[in-house]
Amino acid sequence: MMKGATSAPNSASVSAPLTEQSAPHITVLLQEAVDALDVKSDGIYVDGTFGRGGHSRLILSQLGSEGRLIGMDRDMAAFSAGKEVDDARFQIVHRHFSEIADVLSELDVAHVDGILLDLGISSPQIDEAERGFSFRFDGPLDMRMDQTKGKTAAEWLATVSEKQLGEVIKHYGEERFAKQVARAIIKEREDGHAITTTGQLAKVVASAIPKVEPGQNPATRTFQALRIFINQELEELSLILPKCLHLLKAGGRIVVISFHSLEDRIVKRFIQSEALRDDLPSRFPIKAKDLPQPRLLSVGRAMKPSDDELKRNPRSRSAVMRIAERTAVL
Repeated sequence: MMKGATSAPNSASVSAPLTEQSAPHITVLLQEAVDALDVKSDGIYVDGTFGRGGHSRLILSQLGSEGRLIGMDRDMAAFSAGKEVDDARFQIVHRHFSEIADVLSELDVAHVDGILLDLGISSPQIDEAERGFSFRFDGPLDMRMDQTKGKTAAEWLATVSEKQLGEVIKHYGEERFAKQVARAIIKEREDGHAITTTGQLAKVVASAIPKVEPGQNPATRTFQALRIFINQELEELSLILPKCLHLLKAGGRIVVISFHSLEDRIVKRFIQSEALRDDLPSRFPIKAKDLPQPRLLSVGRAMKPSDDELKRNPRSRSAVMRIAERTAVL
């Protein structure tokens, strides 16, 4: 689902040095995420955000001949990249990861040993102007991860009310000048200037923000907000997490890499709610063992990229990985 222009991308390997202006495709927390899955050689795994296949290739390297990996991605470019993987143990489907239960049912898979979700957007999505995710390049204001369906950001901005736009920018972008930005965008539209490119939008947003944090582009939060809204990223995440409970085998793991606080908060609260079991007073008439047991166990603490990874890939700076294991409780 799938990291705004300020978020770290999920990606493959590279030997060239990194810069923020031209960042190759590097998989964030590559070894750490696959280690967290605790891959069994004959296990069945789902990479819900294939991207360019960095995590998937490492998982495949640890699977035996009886193992199986199912990749999912709603981005057609990622799907095409997955089709290039020549491995009988692997298959990829072009679907939203919230559809995981339907996908596995169609593939006659009842339960899996692990599910990996590397959220946000990838470097190719950020760096290709025609995708419309970044204010660094002037291109069509699209922002759709799945370009086969749904409204583009430009189409949505052409009809949205000032009130709804302000709420979206405030909630998903955590922009304190959300009202001013929304007002400026709507005024531009009412003046007869349809906002159809990333350059236009960035210029309008910049004109509405009086103060910006050092080193941050004034359009950063607004672009993040529109991307999250257009792709319904938080809704997708909220839909898939409970489905994972029913799809994981006992001992199976879910590993989620988030790239901003809104995503991480959803993941953290979900794991906490499913791992919670109240401690009862010693004289309480019902024993703790007789109460419903937790369905998940949190594994370790939230993990962030190492200093070495941050040096190699500055875009990974906001990544947070959380791990949970399915208990035997049905």
